Amino acid sequence: MTYNTLLERKITEKTASVGIIGLGYVGLPLAIAANQKGIMITGFDVSSKKLESLRLGESYVEAVSPDDLNSAFATERFNVTDDFTILSRCDVIIICVPTPLSKYRTPDLSYVEQALEQIACHVTPGTMVILESTTYPGTTDEIMVPILSKSGLTIGTDLFVAFSPEREDPGNGSFNTKTIPKIVAGTTPVTTELAAAFYSQFLTEVISVASPAVAEAAKITENVFRAVNIALVNELKTIFDRMGIDVWDVVDAAATKPFGYMPFYPGPGLGGHCIPVDPFYLSWKAREYGMTAQFIELAGEVNVQMPEYVIGRLRDVLDRSCHVSLSQSRLLAVGASYKKNVSDIRESPAMDIMARLDKAGAFLKCLDPHVAVLDGFQVETPLQGNPTIEQTDVVGEDFDAILILTDHDNINYSALHSLGLPIIDTRNAMARRGFTENVYKA
Repeated sequence: MTYNTLLERKITEKTASVGIIGLGYVGLPLAIAANQKGIMITGFDVSSKKLESLRLGESYVEAVSPDDLNSAFATERFNVTDDFTILSRCDVIIICVPTPLSKYRTPDLSYVEQALEQIACHVTPGTMVILESTTYPGTTDEIMVPILSKSGLTIGTDLFVAFSPEREDPGNGSFNTKTIPKIVAGTTPVTTELAAAFYSQFLTEVISVASPAVAEAAKITENVFRAVNIALVNELKTIFDRMGIDVWDVVDAAATKPFGYMPFYPGPGLGGHCIPVDPFYLSWKAREYGMTAQFIELAGEVNVQMPEYVIGRLRDVLDRSCHVSLSQSRLLAVGASYKKNVSDIRESPAMDIMARLDKAGAFLKCLDPHVAVLDGFQVETPLQGNPTIEQTDVVGEDFDAILILTDHDNINYSALHSLGLPIIDTRNAMARRGFTENVYKA
């Protein structure tokens, strides 16, 4: 019996043992979704803090509840570890590690490469390795295959390599890991079939595409689309503001057209694990082919400028309405995470803005019911490690103004408005709830 036939049987009979490297916002929900369909899961992570939390039934990802974790462990088909020698027992290995940018804004695939090196040391014949981390087109062939070939196994015969991009959207109430259509592609047709068969065991829809490069490019394209359109509406915001036109009213009006238009909304900048980072993987790769990704580069410039635009608007309001300078101001920042109703602060423009305000000399407190401690700043700041405050502790006399950076649903906006302070709103949260007096959009 060939290795691919044996692996296909294990997948179909749900006897395949699956290892997932990286138990973050992608890997952990994937592990739980597979476990819930009777699949044996071993989660790998180098963070002892994460592993300890999971073993205590404490989830650090909104998409996975403590009940989900406890139920998974109770099945005795779920385990977490930092012992990578156990990879030798896995029939399917999925890599879900970060792919950030370096300080020079070039791709940093060190986490992927480290995971691949571990796999190459321990993998056994008949195993399938799938990369889910977002990356540039060509990574599967140029990075995965050479490193995995160090194992001595033959790619496509006794070691199967595929790419299947993650499409997680934290806080999305309409789609989750199980229901988001899953793209797959292997380095051989047989591998593509194996990958599709595997994901079909626990996901609603699986779509096979022509090659790993197509799958890699599809994911990049999705994020470039959002980055460029968000940059466009952010630029329109600055133009319409100068013209005395409300950009949110404009977008809502345009959105009434039932065809040819999709609404995107402005904000204080880009955040999260994908949109601020992934497009630059493609612009970097394009230079290898003598090309310049002008839309991506321009969108990046526009979006990066948004925090300074917000601070400029804040400075104007403080000067005109409070008669206080930014350096002497006392501010309540509402929201630290990069989007509403989640705790994810990765690349959050709110964190960037707060760090800049602190550097400018402003006194700052942060209200965010989803984030307990301010952490993960990109620059050194005394705010690092500071706890956020409860809304019940907000006293109007303590602040000169309120700056809304993230529009969580579980904020009492009526109570904020009743404080009578100027509110600088980057998310249109107040106007959506009917509050306009002392509200300044930014």
